[in-house]
Amino acid sequence: MKNQEESRCENCIVRQLNSLKALNKEELKRISDSKVAKTIKKGDSIFTEGERLNGVFCVRNGVSKLSKMSDNGKDTIVKIATKGEVLGQRSVITEEKTNLSAVALNDMEVCFIPKTHLTDSINNNPHFTKAILLHMANDLKFADNVIVNMAQKTVKQRVAETLMYLDKNFGVDDDGYITMTLTREDIANVVGAAKEACIRTLTTFKKNGWISTDGKQIKIEDKKALYRLVEGL
Repeated sequence: MKNQEESRCENCIVRQLNSLKALNKEELKRISDSKVAKTIKKGDSIFTEGERLNGVFCVRNGVSKLSKMSDNGKDTIVKIATKGEVLGQRSVITEEKTNLSAVALNDMEVCFIPKTHLTDSINNNPHFTKAILLHMANDLKFADNVIVNMAQKTVKQRVAETLMYLDKNFGVDDDGYITMTLTREDIANVVGAAKEACIRTLTTFKKNGWISTDGKQIKIEDKKALYRLVEGL
């Protein structure tokens, strides 16, 4: 009974992390009555680029990668989406095909919310509309920063920045390794570099004593060194 109550949108603390916090009680009740809870296994697709969505996915637990396929077939990760993110929001609102693909990096729990209720709330709740606009503005700001990093920072700087981001946002385990484990190819796709260049960079960091590795796991040994590299000091 308690789990059922906590799964209701009215009682879910996850919505405080996104635009759904601007909905009123009646709107939350309608969404809660129609939403579908789903479990997405690691490596499975939530949606693919070019797909038309009939609703959005609110992340209750887990992490996914949002990526775009280039004309030459290279996958570029544009964002790591975590708990509280609403996936597919822009595509549903604009009624366009998805511009990105979303794949689970670990086992996830998401709630699928039909677009009808979102559309109704956008038309009738100005607070919700404003919350969505702010969310999209932040996404654009994030995208601007990614473009600048690609143009102005070296591969080493981008790899260092990615490791620091993962360390800060996902924390470390009891042995000090970053809990969010990405493959070398995923890291390369995040920084916009070839996999080989990413591996060489990590090897250099390891030789310098800045990081240590155990298989795919990475531990930052010298945060100050990585920070100086990122800042060009």
